[in-house]
Amino acid sequence: VALIQVARDRHGVLRLGPNTDFIGAVLGCATTVIAELNNCIVAPAGAPQIAPSQINYLYESEREIPEIPMPIIDEAAATIGALVADLINDGDCVQTGIGAIPAAILSRLDRKNDLGLHGGLIDDGGMALIKAGNVTGLRKPMDTGLHVTGIGLGTKALIDWLSETPEVVFRGADHTHEASAIAQLPNFVSINSAVEIDLFGQVNAEVAGGRQISGTGGSVDFMRAAKHSKGGKSIVALNATARGGSLSRIVPKVEMVTALRTDVDIVVTEYGVAELKHASNQERAEALINIAAPDFRDALKACL
Repeated sequence: VALIQVARDRHGVLRLGPNTDFIGAVLGCATTVIAELNNCIVAPAGAPQIAPSQINYLYESEREIPEIPMPIIDEAAATIGALVADLINDGDCVQTGIGAIPAAILSRLDRKNDLGLHGGLIDDGGMALIKAGNVTGLRKPMDTGLHVTGIGLGTKALIDWLSETPEVVFRGADHTHEASAIAQLPNFVSINSAVEIDLFGQVNAEVAGGRQISGTGGSVDFMRAAKHSKGGKSIVALNATARGGSLSRIVPKVEMVTALRTDVDIVVTEYGVAELKHASNQERAEALINIAAPDFRDALKACL
């Protein structure tokens, strides 16, 4: 049984959204499809259509979609955003997550030109860049002039804008996250975060203090897909500390390995940029210690 949400677009056409990433896979194997027709939203103009014949049972609702407000960008996130933005060139195709650091990065791309967006989600930061003309998608040889996403996640203003912007197209995870698709996008820049990263460059994005706080999400898919893109790169951006500065997020060894050391090209904290691609283990450790919070560097050096 598949339970999905649908809505009508501005022309009355029934569409999925604003979350479509795995719905195609679910519809392909479900024997019973129950659809909630949410009359409280207008469907994104670029979301896939769904035929009434695909639905076994339909019920109507008027349920407000929870808003995710724009995150507060603190000084550390702003610094990280500026450092990552310097690594992005005109014409690059960018994938980011959600939160203060991704928001800070997107806010600093306002001087870039002809960027592309291809990823699992679009938020208010992506909307702002499209509306300002910084993101055009015109240099993408695939989905040229389109902005590809699986989810719209943000404020009501974002959802309303998506309803009248067919250039933002919603695709399944077999396209948004798929390495063979991303291989057709030169200069694909994957930007993800982490709970912690160790001196080998291994990433933990799931566990903190012995507690599972997240799943892997699509981060590893995008990191590895960037390897298939000509000129692509995988960036991990994170604060150097947690718990009010009392805990280093650069550690001798991660608690759980979400991404391998070979999945990461560049690590960025508010203290700088560590280039890991092609670096030896010793060089990796030294580069990561140099971008750790100063109070923790001596302890990390003692682990070498």
